[in-house]
Amino acid sequence: MRETLGDAPLAAAHTVAAGYFRSYTVVGLLAVVGVLFVAVAFGAGRLLRPVVPTPEKLLTYECGVDPVGEGWAHTQVRYYVYAFLYVIFAVDSIFLFPWATVFAAPGYGATTLVEMFVFLGFLAVGLLYAYKKGVLAWT
Repeated sequence: MRETLGDAPLAAAHTVAAGYFRSYTVVGLLAVVGVLFVAVAFGAGRLLRPVVPTPEKLLTYECGVDPVGEGWAHTQVRYYVYAFLYVIFAVDSIFLFPWATVFAAPGYGATTLVEMFVFLGFLAVGLLYAYKKGVLAWT
């Protein structure tokens, strides 16, 4: 009698664990199907494409311009800085949408308003710092 009572929680735990890992098998199976899909697509492309190498095809090609000179081109860093600033502010603007929904909920108005002004203050300080450093000057 005692062994029967002792095995019941073990059986229940086993059932819960089986259900838990069953959901991961679905994810694993989906990952395997995805990898197989990519492998089949690349394999089919390799088998079906024509392979006729010519000297013209082996040249470096970019934007329709014949390659002349060195392969190294200097790019100004300010383009990257603008892109980086855009990404920062685009990601930060994503945080404004959940804030707007929480702000509308009863009981959270004043707290979320203060938190968002602190958040926007940090963004303003970062933008002011970039402006003072001359990062935003396009010359």
